[in-house]
Amino acid sequence: MAVDTLDALFESIGDLVMRHSPSGVEREVDELLTARFESMGVRVNSDASGNLIAKIPGSGGGSLGITAHKDEIGTIVTELSEDGRVKVRKLGGSFPWVYGEGVVDLLGEHACVSGVLSFGSRHVSHASPQFVHKESTPLRWSDAWVETKLTLAELKQAGIGPGTRMVIGKHRKRPFRLKNHIASYTLDNKASLAILLEVAARVRTPRPDVYLIASAKEEVGAIGALYFTQRQELDALIALEICPLAPEYAIADGVAPVLLAEDSYGLYDCSLNNAIRRAAERRDIPLQHAVISGFGSDGSIAMKAGNVPRAACLGFPTQNTHGYEIAHLGAIANCVDILTAFCEDGLS
Repeated sequence: MAVDTLDALFESIGDLVMRHSPSGVEREVDELLTARFESMGVRVNSDASGNLIAKIPGSGGGSLGITAHKDEIGTIVTELSEDGRVKVRKLGGSFPWVYGEGVVDLLGEHACVSGVLSFGSRHVSHASPQFVHKESTPLRWSDAWVETKLTLAELKQAGIGPGTRMVIGKHRKRPFRLKNHIASYTLDNKASLAILLEVAARVRTPRPDVYLIASAKEEVGAIGALYFTQRQELDALIALEICPLAPEYAIADGVAPVLLAEDSYGLYDCSLNNAIRRAAERRDIPLQHAVISGFGSDGSIAMKAGNVPRAACLGFPTQNTHGYEIAHLGAIANCVDILTAFCEDGLS
């Protein structure tokens, strides 16, 4: 695989990672995606649910949707205190022990305020409540707070209050390269968006009409994908995702993408999976197959809701999912190649 291809993907993902996009507050990444699509001459629009949709007209009939969700996990503010401490609860699958103590960003209506996610000092005895987390009790969001050293008035002036989103701070968010792997927070969604952009750059004359959907609010129930698929008739939908590397799943790290047969929302469509597999085989692209739990995608959720007749989920193997994630750039690049081939071959 060409080194310049992996380098370009690393840079593209990095640009996306550095744009905050917690569920429902996705405008930073919207701006970048819109500019990138328009620079390719691909027309893009948004709908009432916040999805960004780029359509590439086809020549052979049928309609295909490809989704990559644009929201990242984070937390939502529940309470402010007079001493500048901010309490939060999870938004999507975030855990305080995964984030660890460190810089986080509070996305206020008027300003972004950086603070420090805090759990309390370690040099304590049974007299301090955080002592139990040293040995026996799981750390929960209710045990954590964001230290800002601002007054309540200053926080409110920045537009921070209940409902404000908190995400990992840009101070510690920039991706890191491990040979041909990329390591970063929020690969779950930002790497899939990079795939979507690269497909838009390559696919010019697909057989079906192709809708490239940067879907909104996936982490809180696939809200954007459900809205879009209720209103736009599709013959098939492919969701782009991470795929967790774990001992319980028959998934190997490396350059081979993963095609799911089932997740916790139900079965994926066998005929669509077979068509994707044949497109990969004709281009000599390796492909893994897996059944996983504790997982759902725009595809499985939309198909279970009866919005699409066929759905599939194509992903790349990822360590530390919903944490500081690590994935092989070659697997991400191969997802691009498979989707490009599938769009050219058609839905059969």
